[in-house]
Amino acid sequence: MRSRQVDIHQESRPVLARHARLRFDETRQRWVILAPERVLVPDEVAVEILQLCDGDRSVAQIIDVLAAKYAADREVIGLDVIAMLRDLAGKGFLADRQDTKS
Repeated sequence: MRSRQVDIHQESRPVLARHARLRFDETRQRWVILAPERVLVPDEVAVEILQLCDGDRSVAQIIDVLAAKYAADREVIGLDVIAMLRDLAGKGFLADRQDTKS
């Protein structure tokens, strides 16, 4: 997979790329993202964020959910969430639902 520029911002509606699947790996007893010839093992926080990336929720809504759940500062969580989503999008694991509509 090539690195590509994907602009993730508060209005984006992230979803796993068509070729990527978030699955619980029984052998590893961990969540993994499976993609052709690649396996990514995200940490627990990343898994929680990825499970909210359904293409319907905006990044702003995902941040709101996490800020409420953890009673944490929305701005701090927002910076971390956007950075993580941009990294995964740049590696081809995520897309913006708005960009994939035909």
